Amino acid sequence: MTEQVELRAMDEQTLAGLLAVAVADAAPEEVMPPVAGPPGWTQTRQEAFRTWHRARRAGLAGPLAEVTFAVVDDGSIVGSARLARRDPSTPGVLETGLWLARSRRGRGIGTATLGLIRAEAARLGADHVVADTRSHNAAALGALRRNGAALSPAPDGDQVEARLPVT
Repeated sequence: MTEQVELRAMDEQTLAGLLAVAVADAAPEEVMPPVAGPPGWTQTRQEAFRTWHRARRAGLAGPLAEVTFAVVDDGSIVGSARLARRDPSTPGVLETGLWLARSRRGRGIGTATLGLIRAEAARLGADHVVADTRSHNAAALGALRRNGAALSPAPDGDQVEARLPVT
């Protein structure tokens, strides 16, 4: 069970800690967009990870309209969460996504993180948060349900969109 979950702004020290957790306890494809080259946490992939997070420091007002946070549980960085504008025509809706280190899953951290993301989205002026997952991702679906999400399966049956009111 979690002691204390929080979101931490992404400065260089936090980014270094997040990368260390990703390399030690996650596969690259779980935590970042694809990068060409051999599999695993190559130097190229690690630099791409840093670049991806640095580019989002300007937040929702920046050119990418996205912000990332480190997820911290009981003082330790355990993953990452993000908020992004999905569609400029719907300014009250933000998209979220998160990943947790494999060894920290199944402890309620994802559920707690979604609650924090909802609060952060409210602070940023949103009225809803949306998330996309797959129908076989029971942990994500459970965390979304525990946060009051309305779930809408896609016609293909594999994708699920969740819509969460903010707190």
